[in-house]
Amino acid sequence: MERHALVIGASGGIGQALADALKAKGTQVTCLSRSRDGLDITNEDAVSTALGGLQPQFDRIIVATGILSSEKGPEKSLLALSAVEMENLFAVNTIGPALVLKHAKRLLPKDKRTVFAALSARVGSIGDNGLGGWYSYRASKAALNQVIRTASIELKRTHKHLICAALHPGTVATEFTRNYPQHKTVPPQEAACNLLNVIDNLSPDDSGQFFDWAGKRVPW
Repeated sequence: MERHALVIGASGGIGQALADALKAKGTQVTCLSRSRDGLDITNEDAVSTALGGLQPQFDRIIVATGILSSEKGPEKSLLALSAVEMENLFAVNTIGPALVLKHAKRLLPKDKRTVFAALSARVGSIGDNGLGGWYSYRASKAALNQVIRTASIELKRTHKHLICAALHPGTVATEFTRNYPQHKTVPPQEAACNLLNVIDNLSPDDSGQFFDWAGKRVPW
C-alpha cells in the first residue's frame, strides 16, 4: 500500500529535505509552506482552510516549522527579554503546531499506524537545561513538548495506533543556524534521513515522548 505523508514547512531546509527523502522512499508527499502556499500556521483560519481541503488517511504528518529568534537573536539574560519576541516565538513554535494538530485530527486514520511529529529542540528540555539563556526559544519548545504530550493522551482514546512525537533534529546546516558557526552541524539531507529512521522505529507505546535524531529519549 502506498504511503502518504504531509509535510508542513516544506520550503525550509529540513522540511524540504524531509519531503525529498520521503519521495525517494516511494511515499506520496503533500507539501505546505508559507513561502510557497501562503500557509501562516499562526493563523487558525489559514490552517483550517489549508488542511480542510485535504483528504484523510495520511500515514505521516510532520511539522517542520520553527524560528530561533525574530529580533536580535536568543536572549542571553533576563534583561534581554522582550514581550514581542516571546509572543512571536510562541506563535510560531507552539501555537502554530498546536493549530496544525487540531485541524489535522480528521486526516489521521484510526485503524492503522500513523505518526504526527513536530520538530522540537533539545534546549526545550527543562531537565537538560544546564546553561540557561535563550528564554523565548526554550520556553516555546518546552510548551510545544507539552502540547504533543497532552494531545497524545487525548488522541489515544480514538486513535489506538497513532504515535505523537516531539523530535530533536540536532543542529542542522540551514539558514536557521548560520549565525552559530561554533555548533557542529549536519546537512539537511542527513538530518532528514535520521529523523525518518526514528519515525520508522517508533511504536504506539512511544506516543507522547520526546526523541533526538538518534532515537534516544530526551528528558522533559
